[in-house]
Amino acid sequence: MNQETTLNILKSRFRGYFPVVIDVETAGFNAKTDALLEICAVTLKMDEEGWLLSDKTLHFHVAPFEGANLEKAALEFNGICEPFSLLRGAVEEKYALKEIFKLIRKEQRAQGCQRSIMVAHNANFDHSFVMAATERSQLKRNPFHPFVTFDTAALSGLALGQTVLAKACKTAGIVFDNHEAHSALYDTKRTAELFCEIVNRWKKMGGWPTLPLEGESVRTFT
Repeated sequence: MNQETTLNILKSRFRGYFPVVIDVETAGFNAKTDALLEICAVTLKMDEEGWLLSDKTLHFHVAPFEGANLEKAALEFNGICEPFSLLRGAVEEKYALKEIFKLIRKEQRAQGCQRSIMVAHNANFDHSFVMAATERSQLKRNPFHPFVTFDTAALSGLALGQTVLAKACKTAGIVFDNHEAHSALYDTKRTAELFCEIVNRWKKMGGWPTLPLEGESVRTFT
């Protein structure tokens, strides 16, 4: 494998990390006490020329865990007004996480990466809910880094001058329907597009691969 090909593979781009875009809808802001109600994951891939693209998608409506707090304002905000309704087709959070983690580990191995890293808009929020639900479910094989994330709110502020997801997408030329927003499936797909656009825009501007320092050779990531 030559140097150019090596640089155009996913494991080279993020230091061996496998980026996975996540969005959650919840019944409040406290990851320890408030219910996780919806979760979606989008895995990413690179084409032969090194452009980042969305790949696999997995989405679940989630039933509130036993004893979970449900904040009325949060339910009105995300439109999940009847979280216990059978019509939601909700699954237990343990099942949702197990299936998502299974997909992530499979794709991570296929890309030759060592660990996954969560990509999310205001990532600390989503990361905290996933970690809390993982702990409640007593799942041992969490593929995500315990504290490192890629936050598209911060990246959008740098690259686009916007931090709100809808405004960042529109500034980047990504169609965003406010009527579809606050659905984990919709928001994750848009966040994935946004992250790919920012990463690919940096590449177009010549920021990747990085230039070697004086006296150093180009990094090959082997």
